[in-house]
Amino acid sequence: MKTCFLTKLIYIGVIAGVISSCTKDFERINTPPTSVTAVDPGLLFSRILRDGTFQESGEVPNNKFGSWIQHWAGGPVVPVSRYFEGPENLIWSQHYVLLRNIIQIREELAGLENEPAGRSKLAIASIYEVYLYQRLTDLFGDIPFSEVTRSHTEINRTPKFDPQEAIYPALIDRLNAALASLTVGDQSYGSSDFFYDGDIDKWKKFGNSLKLRLGMRIRYANPELAQQTVEEAMGSDYGLLASNEDNAAIPTFNDAQAENQNPILRQSITGSSDLRYLANTLIDQLKAYDDPRLPLLAEPVTINGNQVYQGIGVALTDDQLSQLIRANYSTPNTDTWFSRTFPPIPSYAMTYSDICFYKAEAALLGWGATEADAHAFFIEGVKAAFAVPPYNLSAIPADYEAGVLGFAGLTSEQKMEKIAIQKWIHLFGRNMEAFAEWRRTGYPRLTPGPNPGSTNGEIPRRGIYSAEEAELNSANYAAAVSRLSDGDSFLSRVWWDKN
Repeated sequence: MKTCFLTKLIYIGVIAGVISSCTKDFERINTPPTSVTAVDPGLLFSRILRDGTFQESGEVPNNKFGSWIQHWAGGPVVPVSRYFEGPENLIWSQHYVLLRNIIQIREELAGLENEPAGRSKLAIASIYEVYLYQRLTDLFGDIPFSEVTRSHTEINRTPKFDPQEAIYPALIDRLNAALASLTVGDQSYGSSDFFYDGDIDKWKKFGNSLKLRLGMRIRYANPELAQQTVEEAMGSDYGLLASNEDNAAIPTFNDAQAENQNPILRQSITGSSDLRYLANTLIDQLKAYDDPRLPLLAEPVTINGNQVYQGIGVALTDDQLSQLIRANYSTPNTDTWFSRTFPPIPSYAMTYSDICFYKAEAALLGWGATEADAHAFFIEGVKAAFAVPPYNLSAIPADYEAGVLGFAGLTSEQKMEKIAIQKWIHLFGRNMEAFAEWRRTGYPRLTPGPNPGSTNGEIPRRGIYSAEEAELNSANYAAAVSRLSDGDSFLSRVWWDKN
């Protein structure tokens, strides 16, 4: 299996030279040399899954969004971690390259939309396309969507920015159509599918789980559509992720090229030594819970002869940073996350725990389940979170389950807070999803760091558009910015962000 995977990654590297480019030169993006007449859709899809998953973690995302939601400490090397505004040029271009690669898959399979040779391959690509578009609109708000180029050789330089409130219903419709096209027995991507090895039934679960996530994300912005979408997903014959065996994840390798290592491990090997530290909020929450994941997640430090876990405050001032002695603070554990000898840790895109937490929240609302079901879904989600690498814990301690996870005597909102905090812990390393869920739920209640930055000391609520949009697509960029409450800034909120 390892040899097969590494061979596939070699091919991905070759294909990468054909299908990626600098975003300033739009005509060159995905335009292969004249000697290349076709690209294997499986190789395209492998690279899309790998890059799309890895882009959520690693040194820069950890210390941008991961710092905003106070998993990572950030630092002066990444000014946005201290609330200084700057455009997200790289993340913007990365997503649109992946989306154009999906367009190229459609071109390679053109004419096979209703045939076993192409039907389910195209549906799977569409499902992951919805996944990417959701992540992009969740980060920025209004984005180019309906007028995005439909051919990898004919580039639309000036697409309009669709309102997020229009994008979400369209994504749900697109997902429904893709799910309806999935047909067991069709050709699939086989070993090129790093998530499910070509298992179409598992893609049904993934797609329907994504539908559940889409519905819950708009809970506070469009309750009617949210409830309809959630209840359809909860009751669907497609199923939902049902165990950790259904987790969507990219395998990683500690002894391969750095680009194929888990992004958190790669950060420890090739990244800045100043950006390896955990935030005090995460450490303190785990300590308060006496959480058994703490010694597996964080590295202890010795203070006055005692081994302790200690995180750095986020968004510190220049004066505070100048006084830091970093040796007194915890990094990720050097025997797990930061270890080349620990069994390779997968990089996750969606997990069974995610879905359990959504089901628990839906049950509190009476959407597809009853409030009496909420606690069982919640406990199942935490059990699954404990069991994934690098924690590999087979059970929840009885006192933890009774105390930290207990629902007795709590209001629905207090139960929701417990669910959201456990999800926040579980999403360590999946920074964009953690940032989205923190904004959506309002939990945990985070205190901004002391540095005022560009936000007067408020935690950012969105990313700033790529500077290239202002330069190359100025009219549509200006129209999108005019719809933002505080312009193209960290403090404007996307449509669904109500808490």
